[in-house]
Amino acid sequence: MKETIHNEDELFEMLDSYLRKPDDFWTEFYLDREKKIPFFKNVPDENLVSYLSKGHLSSGRVLELGCGPGRNAIYLAKSGWEVDAVDISVTSLQWAEERAEKNGVSIHFIHNNIFSLDVEEGGYDFVYDSGCFHHIAPHRRLSYLKLINKALKPGGHFALTAFRRGGNLGGADISDWEVYQTGSLQGGLGYNKTQLERIFSDYEPIEIRTMRDQDDSAQEFGSSGLIAAFFRKK
Repeated sequence: MKETIHNEDELFEMLDSYLRKPDDFWTEFYLDREKKIPFFKNVPDENLVSYLSKGHLSSGRVLELGCGPGRNAIYLAKSGWEVDAVDISVTSLQWAEERAEKNGVSIHFIHNNIFSLDVEEGGYDFVYDSGCFHHIAPHRRLSYLKLINKALKPGGHFALTAFRRGGNLGGADISDWEVYQTGSLQGGLGYNKTQLERIFSDYEPIEIRTMRDQDDSAQEFGSSGLIAAFFRKK
């Protein structure tokens, strides 16, 4: 057992050890494709569609963090984007690759922990995260910010959807200290507008709002239990 911490990486490794290992959980999570999970449906997020339809985004190179079964990556590829999509789950990427092939799009899927990615400095016009951020422990937000700062070009855009604090999907209303006191993210941390503005204070907020509910017949995914945030790198 390691007893002495020599650097930031070892500190983060120690803090990680108090929480659930994400790779095992998410590999198991995507094994059963018939589960009644709303975001298993192969449609893009309604907020993502709105960014493109309103002209905030056109096309370029995009990095998706935690792509899951690939629904947003496929939408972006169909919309003319060059897509790199990363996920820690082998089973989700297998599903995503099958979907991409059926949709006739080319996507570079990457099996990795996002914090082990070696991204090109300023290599992306857009970074998107649908449901990854709220599963990240507080100490890893520092790594997360470093990742998107490195990946994005000046003037590039970043967007995410996350559990809304106290929302109907969960969104644990606990402090960062309580995460380590209990050894749990309690299913995923919840966020509100003020918190996201503070965490991403180096970015210009374009829109932060509750996601719009979409019914089962809709060609987009949306749930008011999530908050959608859209930023521009200054």
